[in-house]
Amino acid sequence: MNLQPIYSVSALNRETKQLLSQHFLRIRVEGEISNLSTPSSGHLYFTLKDEHAQIRCAMFRSATRHMHFKPTNGIAIIVTAQVGLYETRGDYQLTVEKIEPAGEGELLRAFEALKKRLQAEGLFAQELKQSLPNFPKRIGLITSPTGAAIRDILSVLKRRFSATPIIIYPTSVQGSPAKYALVNAIETANRRADCDLLIIARGGGSLEDLWAFNEEIVARAIRQSQLPIVTGIGHETDFTIADFVADKRMATPSVAAEQVSPDSQELALKIHTLEKQILKLTTNRLSLFNTQITGLNHRIQQSDPRQQLSTQAQRLDELEIRLNNTLASMFNELQSKLMLKTTRLLTNNPSVGIRTRKHQNQLLSNRLNHAIKEQLTTKKYLLSHCSQTLNSLSPLATLNRGYALITGVETGELISSIKNLTIGDRINTRFSQGQIVSQIKEIKS
Repeated sequence: MNLQPIYSVSALNRETKQLLSQHFLRIRVEGEISNLSTPSSGHLYFTLKDEHAQIRCAMFRSATRHMHFKPTNGIAIIVTAQVGLYETRGDYQLTVEKIEPAGEGELLRAFEALKKRLQAEGLFAQELKQSLPNFPKRIGLITSPTGAAIRDILSVLKRRFSATPIIIYPTSVQGSPAKYALVNAIETANRRADCDLLIIARGGGSLEDLWAFNEEIVARAIRQSQLPIVTGIGHETDFTIADFVADKRMATPSVAAEQVSPDSQELALKIHTLEKQILKLTTNRLSLFNTQITGLNHRIQQSDPRQQLSTQAQRLDELEIRLNNTLASMFNELQSKLMLKTTRLLTNNPSVGIRTRKHQNQLLSNRLNHAIKEQLTTKKYLLSHCSQTLNSLSPLATLNRGYALITGVETGELISSIKNLTIGDRINTRFSQGQIVSQIKEIKS
């Protein structure tokens, strides 16, 4: 009798799980969501059911990050999952990797195919995207004139920077004709060139509602636009082909308005700060310039050739006046002397005057010779006396009387006391007829 192996509950669940995962590696299942649970961990737990059966599902946080819509109870979905078993409770379940709305499967496949093709062409390349102006002069708005998006955008723009003009290009944003209306609005804005930035916006909706923004002709019109384009389509989780092609994608229409408009309050604060900085810098610079100008004026006044020429010209005028006055004075004096001499010459005999002058000259010559001799005699006596005094004070005369001068050989300084000597020092002893060099061997007090 062959006995069947006995399994533990854990072993049975483990082997069952392996069989299910090996046989159903990855499958797609369609059903309706019920019993949806969203704990704080970020995982999703729900039941997928149809008219006759149901199965538990678990979708972990790492997979939920790639969802483009928010699942709710009662909606039909298609899940891509692995079949497994929760061993602890023995529950048969699906580990979900991807969720897509059941009615949008074909649209999603078309979306992914177009996205892949346009990306391969390079329409999404970062280097093709244009930078946005920091302070747009006019903002163009392509959206429905009756939707909630236009009200949100205008409210944000008015709050942040109401001075910026807004040009609205009204267009339909849903339905089959919407793609042509969007292309026409983009081309019209580029042709008129009356704004320097475009916002393409629409409120939230299903994938089918947003499909006009996934059309190829809209994507190519955005790429060919000479004006920078910012998209604000749907909610944060909604992505369209237009978002990938646009120069900047924002999560919502309101966020797009925030992105393209400067904050007037922040600008006012910056302007006030810059105004204070400019005033301070200008004041400091003007003070520096005034100091430099004062210094330069002082230097110019000191070195200005015109000033020097003016000074010299005035000095020349003064000298000319003094010279004229001196010449006039000398001329008058000479003229007076000439008149006096002429009178004397006429009143006196020249021969008598000549004899008198000769006698006076002789007397003066004798007195001069006598005075010179007396001066020479006095100077010779003084010279002799000074010479004798100098000899008596000269140290050379002292040497002639038997004394000597002692100086250090290295220093050349006069040694006047034994306190200035140490054993081994070399000294130079000078006599009247010569000198000797000796070395200190012993010092006695």
